[in-house]
Amino acid sequence: MSTFDPAIYASRRARVCELLGSSGVAVFPAGHETIRSHDTEHPFRASSDVLYLTGFEEPETILVLAPGHELGPTILFVRPRDPEKETWTGRRAGVEGAKARWGADSAFELSEVGARLEAILSGAETLWTRLGSDPALDASLLGILERLRNRKRQPSAAPTVLRDTRDLLHPLRLIKAPEEIDAMRRACAITAEAHTAAMQACRPGLPEYALQAVIEFVFKRHGAAAPSYNTIVGAGVNATILHYIENNAVIQDGDLVLIDAGAELHHYAADITRTFPANGRFTGPQRDLYQLVLEAEEAAIAMCAPGGHWKATHDATIRRLTQGLVDLGILQGEVDGLIESEAFKRFYMHGTGHWLGIDVHDVGPYFAGQEPRPFEPGHVQTIEPGLYIPDAEDIPAPFRGIGIRVEDDVLTTADGVEILTAACPKSIEALEALVGAGWSASI
Repeated sequence: MSTFDPAIYASRRARVCELLGSSGVAVFPAGHETIRSHDTEHPFRASSDVLYLTGFEEPETILVLAPGHELGPTILFVRPRDPEKETWTGRRAGVEGAKARWGADSAFELSEVGARLEAILSGAETLWTRLGSDPALDASLLGILERLRNRKRQPSAAPTVLRDTRDLLHPLRLIKAPEEIDAMRRACAITAEAHTAAMQACRPGLPEYALQAVIEFVFKRHGAAAPSYNTIVGAGVNATILHYIENNAVIQDGDLVLIDAGAELHHYAADITRTFPANGRFTGPQRDLYQLVLEAEEAAIAMCAPGGHWKATHDATIRRLTQGLVDLGILQGEVDGLIESEAFKRFYMHGTGHWLGIDVHDVGPYFAGQEPRPFEPGHVQTIEPGLYIPDAEDIPAPFRGIGIRVEDDVLTTADGVEILTAACPKSIEALEALVGAGWSASI
């Protein structure tokens, strides 16, 4: 069933149709199932653009928006009903369901897509599509354009302008509506509970994947469809690998454990990272580095109010981290010179945040013209500074092999910011009180 009231999806499509005008046609493929092994598939997730505009989750679907066409502005091409296949793989909406439950003005079986699209595109001036996302659809569309251009004894009816649907839709997706923010608040609350449970369950001697199991159990218990990205549980030196997903090492006494995990609820993502001591007590060097990362995060979050921008968050993070690395003797030199030479990149090599929404790395421009795009009410972004100290001989010994990241999800509001993930503990005192306190799986 739909995540939101059908009227919300209809309103979104209406906004896109206004931008298309009566002479534009936009084509959005939902994507295909892919084989995992032999005859089993990876779990399917429809493209985020189709989910945003319809909530429709079935594979192979093609959404066409054609505001000037007699078939109506919303046209869906869907898999046909098939009782035998539905017995094996689940129910399908079919043509009638696409109209009755999913807001299509017209709907057709996928076998009709070639001929129908040719008729829909005939006479249109602009075709909006995303070349490269679906090679089979690309080939079909290019064939249609060629046939329309080669019609003999008729004026050319082919669109003369080809544009990318990302330019049409993604700026709209960037500003989150109230119902989207509510969904993200809930996803963040579930994720905060999951991280807290993992802290409580942690103890030296557990494998990293045991904490992954705790995290993902809590997600599922609260109805999250899946993690919004591959769960990262890195203990000790594994925490210095940014996208470590093996999660198969044994957690050692004295390790820091970095968990980067988020739930996807109603198609919307949360994204939290927490780092904590496996035995419940930071060592002195761990505490110093952790407090530095926490202060950098606080400085960056302050830049998320209206009028700030992503570059300001990054600049604030870099300055605080660089100063701290100098104070701790890990870097040597003047802070301004170290920033200019990017010496900090050995220890902090990624950006400070990204847009968050239906995609965990959500869409939308980071620039307005040549300048960084200012934050506006309705923007949701992550703030995620970190330090990744290599196990190298030129590093002071107490700091070698330590990886730390702290990440929260931040909503820009009219008068400041709302930290959507504030319920997830991150102070040194709160972490030391929680880790190893005990957790049991209650359903």
